[in-house]
Amino acid sequence: MYDVLGEGFSFTEAPRWHDGALWFSDFFKHTVYRWDGSVFHPVCHVPGRPSGLGFSPAGELMVVSMVDRKLLRLHDGSLEVLAELSEHCPGLANDMWVDAVGRAYIGNDGLTRPLQSTVLLRRDPDGSVVVAADDLVVPNGIIITPDGTELFVAESFAGRVSAYEVRKDGSLTNRRSWVNLAPPRPFTSLAEARQHSLLIPDGITLDAHRNLWIADAAGSGVWCFAEGGRVVDHLDTGPYTAYSAVLGGSDGKTLFVTAGPPLDDIKEDGTEQAVILAAQVNVPAAHF
Repeated sequence: MYDVLGEGFSFTEAPRWHDGALWFSDFFKHTVYRWDGSVFHPVCHVPGRPSGLGFSPAGELMVVSMVDRKLLRLHDGSLEVLAELSEHCPGLANDMWVDAVGRAYIGNDGLTRPLQSTVLLRRDPDGSVVVAADDLVVPNGIIITPDGTELFVAESFAGRVSAYEVRKDGSLTNRRSWVNLAPPRPFTSLAEARQHSLLIPDGITLDAHRNLWIADAAGSGVWCFAEGGRVVDHLDTGPYTAYSAVLGGSDGKTLFVTAGPPLDDIKEDGTEQAVILAAQVNVPAAHF
């Protein structure tokens, strides 16, 4: 079961639990919010549509600006550009994970007509931007293990999550399929991918047993998988489609879910159609 924690949003995504609070983006209200346990506070306005969130080692908010394909930082109350991503980023910039030293791994939608693979970028603390991995199909939710040794990325329209070993310099190696929820063949269109995938893996979060909780943008809720595909748990989100999730709360056992209408019914005009859900689970987050 779940509770509706907040309503009146347009399209919620990229939840993060940080410094005792829930942070998330609202695409079509162009706003990043912070929930302190009682009130939803607007944090900043992002004209280019906010998506992936993270925090620098100093605790400053970092946010992906989707449409103009930039990485921003909230510094002294104002947003400043940390990186221009468009040179390597053919599609809308999307989700992000920031590691313990401030490296930001950023996905993008790539080209979808026809559906083509794209890249995962890495922005280093020195300001450089490099291609961290390629041949990814709509790289979406991203997370790194607390010890910094593995990175997981959900490939939404390939129906899989890929895993990489992370070297000390932040480079990625030894890619493997962590869970595969679609036939092992490339799709040429979004429609074909949706037809043949069991799930559309979107945002992901990691628990203390190294299981991934995967939000299904196809509408079946949030699934907890062990590596290889064994189902560990499932949260049915009822009439809401889950687009991302994060484990947090005082004991790390609250699953916060950004959710809204089905993919085909999303309105991009700021219509209030999205919610934040919360549910108690039996295992804490890996970061606690």
